[in-house]
Amino acid sequence: MGSEMRRCILVVVLGFICLGDYYYGANAQQVPCYFIFGDSLVDNGNNNNIQSLARANYLPYGIDFPGGPTGRFSNGKTTVDVIAEQLGFNGNIPPYASARGRDVLRGVNYASAAAGIRDETGRQLGGRISFSGQVNNYRNTVQQVVQILGNENATADYLKKCIYSVGLGSNDYLNNYFMPLTYPTSRQFTPDQYATVLIQQYTQQLKILYSNGARKFALIGVGQIGCSPNALAQNSPDGRTCVQRINVANQLFNNKLKALVDNLNGNTPDAKFIYLDAYGIFQDLIDNPAAFGFRVTNAGCCGVGRNNGQITCLPFQTPCRNRGEYLFWDAFHPTEAANIVVGRRQYRAQKSSDAYPYDISRLAQA
Repeated sequence: MGSEMRRCILVVVLGFICLGDYYYGANAQQVPCYFIFGDSLVDNGNNNNIQSLARANYLPYGIDFPGGPTGRFSNGKTTVDVIAEQLGFNGNIPPYASARGRDVLRGVNYASAAAGIRDETGRQLGGRISFSGQVNNYRNTVQQVVQILGNENATADYLKKCIYSVGLGSNDYLNNYFMPLTYPTSRQFTPDQYATVLIQQYTQQLKILYSNGARKFALIGVGQIGCSPNALAQNSPDGRTCVQRINVANQLFNNKLKALVDNLNGNTPDAKFIYLDAYGIFQDLIDNPAAFGFRVTNAGCCGVGRNNGQITCLPFQTPCRNRGEYLFWDAFHPTEAANIVVGRRQYRAQKSSDAYPYDISRLAQA
């Protein structure tokens, strides 16, 4: 009787040990590193020390972020901060501007506010690091990894397990195509032609990343720029109706980006590409805000003018108190509350349309 009891206790103890391993494993770091390319939606400080109007290293930006302002264009976390948490990283991915030594083995954030796929995009705002510049910075990082790991074969084996998040294109519309007094692109290209040109240039940079070790790509579509407080302030008759000519152009780009994923998956057998539908996820938040805890979807929590959308937050401006109820933090950028919803759905899709052909959680395992 005593020996049977001891066996039962042993089984129970081992069971708890196994369960413990299972649950702790669920929160373990799922990939060795996470590399991020993008614009102000995910910039975490790369523009802080360059001559640019596109900077957010002052209050009230970062008012809800541990340690205060960092250069993030939000009151708190960005989508990639949320995704890094979901991937099991302990702490945030460092910006290229401050990543040093072995820090780069966890990944690097190269994103730069005002950056575009086209090099001239955002030039009226001053300094910024375009997609091609970010890719060049990544190539420098690869050389650092080679030095740390000792040789190129070890580096290639390491990098092929990492996730590469790419989210550019918004500024090619905001700070290029739809600024006809500053840029000629809207006179040179129809919206469909422009989307094609952007995808061609985008593809060239992806191929450089691929030739430098990248294998797991998460390509993020452009969001609903025509529904931002800035677009509503400038072009919406009632301050609520989204600007369709902008959104239609954004969808043309997104459709071509999704088709590119199919093309690359079919022609790059040792790489994996996924498309994340930021446009569709935002549509859900706008169509049914109450389901996600939002009350205000057409105005910034912080800003100036109609819809708080004429310009971004001024230094030390007092923002709204109920930040969790606002979809937008300023004229262009989502609040932390919105970024949490979007980031989690990009990591693990809640609808089949959120990610194609699958989400980041599956890409990490691929």
